[in-house]
Amino acid sequence: MVAVEVFFPDSGRLEIGDTLYPSARALNGHGDSVAAQIFWTSLDTGIVAVDDSATGMTISKGVGTGRLQARFGGLRSNPENVFVFARLDSASVFTGVDLRDTVTVSAPDSLSDSLSVKAWAGTSGAPGRPVVYTAAIYPAGATGFTFVPKATVLTDANGIAVARFKFKAAPVPDSVVVSAAVKRPNGSDVPGSPVTFVVEFRP
Repeated sequence: MVAVEVFFPDSGRLEIGDTLYPSARALNGHGDSVAAQIFWTSLDTGIVAVDDSATGMTISKGVGTGRLQARFGGLRSNPENVFVFARLDSASVFTGVDLRDTVTVSAPDSLSDSLSVKAWAGTSGAPGRPVVYTAAIYPAGATGFTFVPKATVLTDANGIAVARFKFKAAPVPDSVVVSAAVKRPNGSDVPGSPVTFVVEFRP
């Protein structure tokens, strides 16, 4: 064996209290995997603690970047980063944002007001969290739209994500219901998510 290759679910991103189940394989000189019992060690036990060295079951304990290492005999992997975030409590519409916006279609491109959502961890906004915007159009069939700057936006330093709905081409829909979902690292929604907005279009 010449190397140990490591794999983390969800890109090694989790929240405090979550459990990580990493995997690894030993490789020979041809790059082929071989049967081997892999053991795991945490190099930052205050952030991630290995509960079972044989399976790699790891518990997240503190916010920050922790490192895990896999080994087989005297062969060790490179330390691999695990990113631990504060646990999200809820999602809400950012203060001062109207849930309904009317867009006048008087130009080739028409933009909604800001569709702002805040992710909360306790009493503080949670930065760096993905918010996924999707649209349901009424009546169905319109395709000339997009989100600005894009459909998935990371929350800023205050825990706020902002997107706008952009209409680009006919037919003009009567309205669009925009859902904004705040996601945990494992892809599940937080309480209060998704938040919904209604964008109405007028000639």
